[in-house]
Amino acid sequence: MEDHYAVRSGEEGTVNEFAHGHGMRRCRCPGQGKAHIQHVLTPIAVDIERLSGLPSTGEAPASRGPTAFRNHLDERETPRPKSCRTVGS
Repeated sequence: MEDHYAVRSGEEGTVNEFAHGHGMRRCRCPGQGKAHIQHVLTPIAVDIERLSGLPSTGEAPASRGPTAFRNHLDERETPRPKSCRTVGS
């Protein structure tokens, strides 16, 4: 059952990305044929966008830079634990 919810969570995120990030709630051009073209080409563009962000095989993914919170602590020279998630230990 948990696998079902994991899949649904991924699908909901994708639908939200299309609706809010790519304007799929409204068609850019009127007409059923043009709307169909938009509904076909937009997912293709999103797939290309997602694939272009993947590291090529053999390469390690790029490391993330420091977060705004870590920059804030570093600017004020505030001591912090090795991991910010272990606050209080």
